[in-house]
Amino acid sequence: MKSKLLKLIVIAILLTTAFTPIISSASFEKNILPFHNLIRKNTNENFDMIIIAPSCYKSSIQPLIKHKNKRGISTNFVSLDDIYDFVLFKQQGRDDQEKIKYFIKEAIENWEITYVLFIGSFSQIPVRLCFNNDNYSGFNEPSFVSELYYADIYDENMEFSSWDTDGDEIYGKWDGIVAQDRPINLAPDVCLGRLACENEKEVKHVVRKIIDYENKPADPKWFKNMVVVGGDTYEKFEGYEGEIYNQQAVDAMPGFNAVKLWGSNGKLKSGWDIVKEINKGCGFWYLTGHGNTQLWVTYNPEGSPIGRFNVYHTLFLLNKNKLPVCLVGGCHNSRFSVNTYKFLGFLNRLNWMKECWSWRLVSKPYGGSIATLGSTGLSWYSAEYDGEGLNWLNVQFFKEYANDTVILGQIWKNTLNLYLDNFPIDWETPSGEFNSLNAKTVQEWTLLGDPSLKIGGYSASTQNSLI
Repeated sequence: MKSKLLKLIVIAILLTTAFTPIISSASFEKNILPFHNLIRKNTNENFDMIIIAPSCYKSSIQPLIKHKNKRGISTNFVSLDDIYDFVLFKQQGRDDQEKIKYFIKEAIENWEITYVLFIGSFSQIPVRLCFNNDNYSGFNEPSFVSELYYADIYDENMEFSSWDTDGDEIYGKWDGIVAQDRPINLAPDVCLGRLACENEKEVKHVVRKIIDYENKPADPKWFKNMVVVGGDTYEKFEGYEGEIYNQQAVDAMPGFNAVKLWGSNGKLKSGWDIVKEINKGCGFWYLTGHGNTQLWVTYNPEGSPIGRFNVYHTLFLLNKNKLPVCLVGGCHNSRFSVNTYKFLGFLNRLNWMKECWSWRLVSKPYGGSIATLGSTGLSWYSAEYDGEGLNWLNVQFFKEYANDTVILGQIWKNTLNLYLDNFPIDWETPSGEFNSLNAKTVQEWTLLGDPSLKIGGYSASTQNSLI
């Protein structure tokens, strides 16, 4: 009897196995996330942050998701494939960029998200080019990268903001006597940042930097240092513009020790002077001058270039975990959409020339910055020191922090909104004038970093209560 029963059990198992599809662990991992997210959508469970990245980065991003969840920031990973294939939400979008933007809109309305973090280079997560032509004859720049496109979700009527009101698939176009795409709200609806990682190795390095930074509260001995770097940005204008903006930022930060590397005081001669001070550790680092994707520079009162800080200087930043938030005033320092040129050979393998100045600081494994904010295109300054332009944004950033806003992306978002409140855009004016330049100023200001980052890290008491 026992033998017969045993045979029946074996037959049942074999029959069950024969008609059960075999699911490998790899395919299960691939398919479980969309189902998991659909369940969350239908059960009103919300997220604070979504991380959008290629699926190949998923395992390397998991430590960051676990860390953020411990910190009370409910975080969800979403692959680009899920967005493009409309796995999670309804089908919308004319191209990949618009599909991503519509997804963010749905995530706001279904999950009530606050933060969006892109992890991937411009070739992995596509950028949106904005065609706001500044008509600058010295450097023709009819278009530039705008990450704000992905954060400005709604227009003034709370409808989807396409940035293409005339429907010609040329976005943010302002080239002529009036803006062709008008009006655009420009006010960010989410706090958005990008980790412009080229590969999995970079993802792991930057994830580790963020976790270590937030887990260990910054020691005031180094964090309360504020390194400001500037000189005579424009020889033809009266005064040393860079130093004046630096001082405005210092004045906004009571309690911080200002380290002034200036052309006028003789403490700024070369990039090595900057390296020396950053290696001591500081909470904030603010440069105002000129730049491109590979360097930053300013001028002394005699009109000679000083403080030239190239991407190769980043190799000598040995500040380890004493990481500043860096704000850079200069053209193109944050244009992370840098093309790789084959003729550069071994330099490309070292990432020197294929990653922009701002991202090199963030991606450096042991040192550099924890985040960098700067412009993706030609940046503009007002002739008046308290007027509009890039340095208004930079100085206001410090005012926001001093006003107890300590989450990086919230400062970025608040600063942009305040700029638009102070300098409202008249879209019925010619391109290249103040209104279009004000629009460009906010359109190109980019956060390369984690928008949910708590500046200075979490206190010991907060750690104990969350872990």
